[in-house]
Amino acid sequence: MKHILNRLINQESISSDEAKHVLVNISKGNYNQSQIASFLTVYMMRSITIEELQGFRDALLELCLHVDLADYNGIDLCGTGGDGKDTFNISTLASFVTAGAGVNVTKHGNYGVSSACGSSNVMEYLGIKFTSDLDFLKRSLDEASICVLHAPLFHPAMKNVAPIRKDLAVKTFFNMLGPMVNPAFPKNQLVGVFNLELLRMYSYLYQNTDINYTILHALDGYDEISLTGPTKVIRNTTETMISPEFFGLNTLKQSDIYGGDSVAEAAKIFIQILDGQGSEAQNNVVCANAAMAIATVNNTSVEDSFGLAKDALLSGKAKEKFERLVEISGV
Repeated sequence: MKHILNRLINQESISSDEAKHVLVNISKGNYNQSQIASFLTVYMMRSITIEELQGFRDALLELCLHVDLADYNGIDLCGTGGDGKDTFNISTLASFVTAGAGVNVTKHGNYGVSSACGSSNVMEYLGIKFTSDLDFLKRSLDEASICVLHAPLFHPAMKNVAPIRKDLAVKTFFNMLGPMVNPAFPKNQLVGVFNLELLRMYSYLYQNTDINYTILHALDGYDEISLTGPTKVIRNTTETMISPEFFGLNTLKQSDIYGGDSVAEAAKIFIQILDGQGSEAQNNVVCANAAMAIATVNNTSVEDSFGLAKDALLSGKAKEKFERLVEISGV
């Protein structure tokens, strides 16, 4: 590790194989906490290369506990986090709306590190069970059209990193990896990233897979469609820019999609929106992201998919999926 750290501190990069080797060694407990913290810190001070990111991704995919859910043709809606915007749990709500629209969702998530409330925080608070049991995950998909893949249960290799990330409480390159290491290896993905450089790297890495993907970044910094301005969207064969007007909507203010300062506050907003009591701004931003997921899987227009998403939310179908998952969790 000392040799690797010296090279990185001197602004050198490491190869894909070396990056993979480091993460495998971290998983084996070969490095102490100070070395791991130093390794993470280096990447806060300099940009990560495509080769390094690829190596880290390959290591986590190789080390994870794979679950075979291929028959469900699911999609994962997952952002990198780390955008510092403190929105409510947009992608998690959009996941239930997507499920309510009849599209299966294999939701990869984790506790918040650099935000007040991550996907797993709000779902755990609201009574959703986290497990790696395949039968339970299949039952969740059969009955609720969605299952939750809580990252720590499927990435035991990262147990040596989790407490350090928590202590640092800032985004690290693990934020960049989260969406790419879903243990169900879904064939469809909607991925939000926190800057344009990462959008470019993700696009390059996803081009070399058989995944049906949509990668997006809101130009004012969000890792999802925020409706606060234009969003860059890259799909398998297209690259476009969309604005709120694309959905027939007005531009939102950042305060319209703020998520609160605690898990309890985030959970309250979450339930209000599912209950159909969210503001128009909250409903629209959730449905815009769900529409992009629905369009990715069904290969339909985003405009038509937005209508399906609105119906799923406002008719209560999304709430039904959520309540069923909570019910199954309590059995």
